Amino acid sequence: MGWLGRVFDARDARVRMALLDLSGLCYLLVVPHPHLTPTATQWILAVAAFAGALVTYRRPVVNLVLQTALLAVAICLIDDLTINQVGASWALLEVTMLAGRARTIWLAAGLLAVVDLADSIGDPLRQAASGVVGLGLEVGVPVLLGLVIRANRELSRQTVERALAEQRRRESESRAARADERSAIARELHDVLAHHVASMVLRVGVARHVLTDLDPRVGEVFHDVHGTGTAALAELRRLVAVLRNPDGVRGDAALTAIEPSALPSALGAAVDRARQAGITVEADIDAAIGSLDAVRGLAVLRLTQEALTNVARHAGPSARAHLTVAVHDAAVHWEVTDDGGGRDGDSAPTTAVPAGGGHGITGMRERVEVLGGRLEAGSTGTGWRVRTVLPNTLPETAAATPVGPAPRAREAPAESPTPEPA
Repeated sequence: MGWLGRVFDARDARVRMALLDLSGLCYLLVVPHPHLTPTATQWILAVAAFAGALVTYRRPVVNLVLQTALLAVAICLIDDLTINQVGASWALLEVTMLAGRARTIWLAAGLLAVVDLADSIGDPLRQAASGVVGLGLEVGVPVLLGLVIRANRELSRQTVERALAEQRRRESESRAARADERSAIARELHDVLAHHVASMVLRVGVARHVLTDLDPRVGEVFHDVHGTGTAALAELRRLVAVLRNPDGVRGDAALTAIEPSALPSALGAAVDRARQAGITVEADIDAAIGSLDAVRGLAVLRLTQEALTNVARHAGPSARAHLTVAVHDAAVHWEVTDDGGGRDGDSAPTTAVPAGGGHGITGMRERVEVLGGRLEAGSTGTGWRVRTVLPNTLPETAAATPVGPAPRAREAPAESPTPEPA
């Protein structure tokens, strides 16, 4: 019955009335009549019924009263009542479909029935009985059809409500599951990772004060390690806060994105930190990155931090790295290459990777794919290259499969100075 509900939708009342009027005109002009051509009175009553239906289509009760009154006049003046009977019956159908209360429907049906029966007053019994049977067509059929349409519309509404309720239930369960996962991750970060970082920061701080006769270069390294650890600990605490209460820190841009204007300086800080670790870094950074959106800006920063951290971890402090960030046609072209620190490309990395490898490249690849790009990572002779292109728009479907998995030896755990936000 879905098609029936669409045909008799309340928003299409004017269209229905216009089609009904056209049908009435065709009846008067085309259909042959036993009494030759329609009389002037019949035309006047028909035009009044047509105009009334178009003018009062928004007020079905008013239309019913008008059509019923015209039918009563037609009963008294003309013999062919077809136009006015159809107009009154259709008006009753509109009232049955759209009335807010059942009492309105039955009062309207009673009014039309009384007017129809008035035509049978004084007729012989057989003719009066025929009028009563005709009453079933003129009053009963519109009411029955209208009630069916109302029931169909109510069932559709209930179906939509149940679907929405089910969707809300699933979303609620999904949010609860994600909240449990975030809480578990937050506990692990706080109880394991943050604890160890805090312990390292404390030990380095004690060493700085106890060992007073250190070489200035060693003291500078201690100072840098202490500052990096302190910053990492602060970011871990903020990350735990995000995991435990995302809504409470939703407005904190430092936890969710980076201001576009701050991206050049943030990249510069990442390059300086890599240089402090001993890496020689050449940076070609397009000034246009200051106009990037916050999401891609944050991705560029995190990719740079992770890539330079991997260079320091695997190529060693003697390596030379080249960072390129450029914007072409609103797409971000990002690349980090290194020369391998002078060692053979097939040799083992300077720092052994724990069994199972790290998740640095995996995390970079996931971050890029979310933004509709693809990460390419692989060796270039003795060195290593990681690059991607971040398009201007988010993908409507999943991004294409990345070009080959990166060798496990080059994947480093997330050791960038600033942890990634949730």
